[in-house]
Amino acid sequence: MALKETYEKHGEFLFRGRSYLPLLVGPLVVAALLDPQYTHPLFSGFSGCLWRTLCILISFTGFTVRCLVAGYVPRGTSGRNTQTQVAESLNTQGLYSIVRNPLYLGNFLIILGLLLFIQVWWFALTGIAIFWIFYERIIFTEEEFLRQKFGTAFVDWSSKTPVFIPKFSGWQKPELPYAWKTVLRREHSTQFGMISTLAVLGIAADLFTKPDHKIAAFWWIFWGTSLVLYLVFRFLKKKTHFLNLEGR
Repeated sequence: MALKETYEKHGEFLFRGRSYLPLLVGPLVVAALLDPQYTHPLFSGFSGCLWRTLCILISFTGFTVRCLVAGYVPRGTSGRNTQTQVAESLNTQGLYSIVRNPLYLGNFLIILGLLLFIQVWWFALTGIAIFWIFYERIIFTEEEFLRQKFGTAFVDWSSKTPVFIPKFSGWQKPELPYAWKTVLRREHSTQFGMISTLAVLGIAADLFTKPDHKIAAFWWIFWGTSLVLYLVFRFLKKKTHFLNLEGR
């Protein structure tokens, strides 16, 4: 099988399983939590608090990127579909004018914050490598789909827009207004998953790295607030039309 077809086959498989395949890194997480680097971290005490804050900010930066994308895109694009590729139009404005894959850039920053939080350097480097291999195949498959569907329009856009590192000089203002209801409808599960993971890592760090093994109340408040928001927006999405907008 030619390399192109191999990449497409791998990309299609990873695309369909992108919601649950990352769970396979579970054994690596366990190994990292048992590593002496974790139980005796480089940053502890006040410096440890600053490091955790930095990691949380990195993850929230990624979440902000996702929110900026979700607030401007029209219906039928940049969705959460996992079975087949869907694109009713080609996104070339807003963040899509400076980078071709802003959602995956957001995902990378979210995951980077989580990887660095643990303070096990081999784990962070391994996680970055896995992310690159995973999304490289998915991006290849998605772009082949877009090339076939939009032809010259895709070629022109991709020739001037980077794959992953933003080129801010290419910025084009979106035509659609920002829709915060769309953001709440589409990204409430992302925030809950991100904050839940950060809270679990924070609780584990307190248990394994603090001499008194005392869990900071912050983590429970952090996670509890996220849970309440998730349940509220989940209810609004499933049981009402409050978050629905025409064309979004």
